Amino acid sequence: MSENDTRSKRKGSATPAEGLEGELYAKHQKIYPRQVHGLFARLRVTALLVLLGIYYGLPWVQWDGRQAVLFDLPERKFHVFGLTFWPQDFFLLAVLLVIAALSLFFFTALAGRLWCGYACPQTVWTEAFLRMERWFEGDRAKQMKLDKAPWTRDKILRKTGKHTAWAAFALFTGLTFVGYFVPIADLIPRFFTLNTGAWETFWILFYGFATWGNAGFMREQVCIYMCPYARFQSAMFDKDTLIISYDEERGEPRGPRKKGVDHKAKGLGDCIECTLCVQVCPTGIDIRDGLQYQCIGCSACVDVCDEVMEKMNYPKGLIRYTTENAMAGTPAKILRPRVILYGMLLLVLLAGFVYGVGARNPVGIDVIRDRNVLYRDLPDGQVENVYTLKLTNRSNETRHYVIDVSGVEGAELAWEEGSFVEVPPGRVIEFPASVRVDPAALDRASSELMFHAQVVDRPELSNERSSRFVGPIR
Repeated sequence: MSENDTRSKRKGSATPAEGLEGELYAKHQKIYPRQVHGLFARLRVTALLVLLGIYYGLPWVQWDGRQAVLFDLPERKFHVFGLTFWPQDFFLLAVLLVIAALSLFFFTALAGRLWCGYACPQTVWTEAFLRMERWFEGDRAKQMKLDKAPWTRDKILRKTGKHTAWAAFALFTGLTFVGYFVPIADLIPRFFTLNTGAWETFWILFYGFATWGNAGFMREQVCIYMCPYARFQSAMFDKDTLIISYDEERGEPRGPRKKGVDHKAKGLGDCIECTLCVQVCPTGIDIRDGLQYQCIGCSACVDVCDEVMEKMNYPKGLIRYTTENAMAGTPAKILRPRVILYGMLLLVLLAGFVYGVGARNPVGIDVIRDRNVLYRDLPDGQVENVYTLKLTNRSNETRHYVIDVSGVEGAELAWEEGSFVEVPPGRVIEFPASVRVDPAALDRASSELMFHAQVVDRPELSNERSSRFVGPIR
């Protein structure tokens, strides 16, 4: 047996295999986060109220006689206040998702996991559930005592009340979620009179159950084990990223002491080993062990540590938002290559998205030339090309379109003069069209031909698309 093995045996430490087994199969221990007050706690409460207010209130906002935000899947309409989007605008959704991802990268490079600590739905709903839990079961100490106590009438009432409140809140969450896809003013009465459809009922209960389970029971396990963001966040960090850090040089060595004692004379740092930073952590980590992927950046440890430092008459900031360079005494840099790159890409995409939304043409036209036959010689001596036209109506009312062509001298559409195409709202109409030209007007084998689509009663609404006209050279 080696000297290291002997030392391990004397200390009673587990062998590597035993340690691995314990880590993989250890029973989950419930975390009881202690309530904390302070600047960052107030910011979290503000974020909670604003975000939940937007989520639950937005479906009830009316705009021009309809629900302001409604993703009407059966009708394939997506209403966002005064704008209506159609499936043909799907590319805008793709741009919006890229903007969301870049925003996450940008703010993470600047200040770490701001999204996780203040705006992530898991964080927001967990905070709401924790507040309901404290209302029924009391603070951290009372909750721990209640869970260890035998089942009594008081315990049953408190647990029942908590889960009833959780279930009601989760059900309302599920109803609100489906209310973004079905008019909520009609959905809620139908749900409570058991008149909702199968899919509506499924998604209400599914989303409600997921909220109840994730925010009520799984909590930090979602952040630690299920969320992929915790795994790749380090790729966006650098030594100038603002993160929650423990000032080890100032705080070590730790040790308890009474207020007013000269701790430096005893060789102690500012950390009094109160463990409050661990007790307030929603994921149960000890920030004094360094930055860990389980840290969601909620700053609860910053608030509680500042409170303790103030009581001990020590300077605040033993645990604080800072950078790795600042901790090492090197000036931090806010503007650095990755931040500038993320910011520039974000601005370009935002500008492109705004332009794309503002410049959307309600008239859509696509032209596909029939390539099976280059051209046809007609009995009257003209040359004909056949095309497939696709007209899109991106408005909320039926439109009538008139089609004409230009670009080739004497080119004519082979249909009756004054004819128009009727396109229902949000629909795409596909139909064949042929163009005829006198071959004497052709000076080359292939000429550019322009198709124009114009709304009959609103001439300012039009669009055009080019194609090729192929014919012989006489």
